[in-house]
Formats: sequence, C-alpha cells, structure tokens
Amino acid sequence: MIRKNIFSIAVILLNAFLSLAGPETFDGNKFPDIPYMDKLAHLAMYFLLTAVIVTEHRYSIKNLRQLFFVALIPFSVGVLMELLQLFITSNRDADIMDVVFNTAGIVLALMFCLTARIVPKPGIR
Repeated sequence: MIRKNIFSIAVILLNAFLSLAGPETFDGNKFPDIPYMDKLAHLAMYFLLTAVIVTEHRYSIKNLRQLFFVALIPFSVGVLMELLQLFITSNRDADIMDVVFNTAGIVLALMFCLTARIVPKPGIR
C-alpha cells in the first residue's frame, strides 16, 4: 500500500514541512517579495499534491464520484495543516484564505487531469 502511494506520501510530507516550519527556517533564502506569493504557493502545493494522487490512482478511478472522493484527500490534508498551525505551532497562523487557495489548486488539478485525460471523462470508459 505504501509503495503504491510513495509519491503522494512524499508530497504530503513536503507540504507538512512547508506548512509547519517556522519562518526562521527560510530566513537565509531570498524569496522575491511578491504580494500574495504565499497564496500562490498554497495553490501550487495542492495542485501538485492532487495531480500526484490522481496520477498514482489513475487506473482505479472509474468515474467522477471516485475522482471527487480522491480529491477529498488533499482537501483534508490542507484543513489538517491549518488546524495544526492553529493549535501546535506558535509561529504560524491558520488562515481561511489558505484553505480557499488549497481548494483552488485542487480544483485546477482535477480540471487539468480531466483535460489531459490522465483520468477518463465520464462515458469514455
């Protein structure tokens, strides 16, 4: 089971590290000062996570309902990360807009996977 989901687990762990690490972890890095860059990072992280999960399970997803249930995994991870930021970190804050951008990344990844035919559209199979 773990071997089948190794990339998904790796991306979840990367997202967890990036979500829970304190700002001092990134102090030495010179990131561009772009407004709302953190929101774009959330969108990109959850786009990647969703695309990886869908790709790893592409042969077992038979319809949109199953695709929706697979999409609940990254959504749940995103909500969990925000709750962990709220309750276990002292240097990070939970933000509902992060959940909104996580969800936008998930939706964009699903649209990409359907358009790129990584999973079939309804009625194709």
